[in-house]
Amino acid sequence: MVPLESRLENKIYSLYVLEEILKPEGFVIGSNWDYDKGYFDLKMDDQGTYYFLRIPFYAVQGSLDFPGVTVRLEKPFLLGHQYQSGYDSKGSAGLVQDTFNQFQAPTDPDTEIPEEYIDSGKALMKKVEDLVIPRD
Repeated sequence: MVPLESRLENKIYSLYVLEEILKPEGFVIGSNWDYDKGYFDLKMDDQGTYYFLRIPFYAVQGSLDFPGVTVRLEKPFLLGHQYQSGYDSKGSAGLVQDTFNQFQAPTDPDTEIPEEYIDSGKALMKKVEDLVIPRD
């Protein structure tokens, strides 16, 4: 995990507004959300190791399962997960195996993040900041 500095940290927004801005950029709300916290995830790569830009958020007014919730953004970070690779008896990767691999525990849940992904993550966060923070 590599924490990233961001002008968005500790800023408060409507979750609906954030979704309207971030989903067209490829972000999804990660499946590991709870009633009071969640993550915007952007998959940067999935060539054997999954690299994500993750922006955590916490509900400050309301609950994530109700419309109108307001959230506070936390420190974004880069995350890498390396999953077991599977292949079928003919030696080629199988779609079914890949589908199940996404639900298995990673073989390395905190993979080292290469410098190129750190640089890309910083550039992506700059773009997100420019989209989310109103210009003066």
